Amino acid sequence: MSAQLIDGIALSQKLRAEIAERAAALTAQGRQPGLAVILVGEDPASQVYVRNKVKACGDVGIHSVMEKYDADLSEAALLERIAALNADPSIHGILVQMPLPKHINPHKVIEAIAASKDVDGYSVLSAGELMTGLEGFRPCTPYGCMKLIEATGTDLRGKHAVVIGRSNTVGKPMALLLLQANATVTICHSATPDLGLYTRQADVIVAAVGRRNTLTADMVKPGALVIDVGMNRDENGKLCGDVDFANIKEVASHITPVPGGVGPMTITMLLMNTIESAERG
Repeated sequence: MSAQLIDGIALSQKLRAEIAERAAALTAQGRQPGLAVILVGEDPASQVYVRNKVKACGDVGIHSVMEKYDADLSEAALLERIAALNADPSIHGILVQMPLPKHINPHKVIEAIAASKDVDGYSVLSAGELMTGLEGFRPCTPYGCMKLIEATGTDLRGKHAVVIGRSNTVGKPMALLLLQANATVTICHSATPDLGLYTRQADVIVAAVGRRNTLTADMVKPGALVIDVGMNRDENGKLCGDVDFANIKEVASHITPVPGGVGPMTITMLLMNTIESAERG
């Protein structure tokens, strides 16, 4: 058996076409969706991410405002700028690219963003809304993972899902979204002894621990669905995920590749959250 690849690029393109239609409809009503992206400092990876986000906005008809500041920008000045964007009716989403310079408290910055514009879904309020099942913004990567699972036609009701990772941005919200879909969820992490004991019972595995080959083929039940959130480099510098893709694809029913799986979905779901914010008015 060889697993069916879950193509994040194709799904992302399909969703972006839908987003473009919704953006055009809003723009025709005089409410073009708007996203503000703030970059502080010169981190090379952050510059690439921001550039990709701005380009993605342009591709689907979302108005984007990209604000770049020197690394010595004060925390007070950044909070003041966020307050101004909170009050700007043409902006429906605000994203501050992480990491920030060490003198700026990231938690304080995230909490300064209006809940109605927290399209990254990182604030305490957004986390609480997810926890209690209220309508809010879901963090983009777990939201994208759910769309990838949905695209396979898998009904999660009653399935055993194992999430490897407990971060606030992926692991914890991923578990909550799976619970909302009526899966039975186990959360594992880097300190879990005998990880395979849990993963071999799983119908669905989401690996988001940030370490190569965390999941190997002998740890996967035949026919399981595997979502690989990891983004690592192998000994040759080639991009790879958290799972042993070559061997697991001979055991699993469905698997996401790296690259081309979860990655393309993250920015797409940021666009989706921005559209949803604009539609809420």
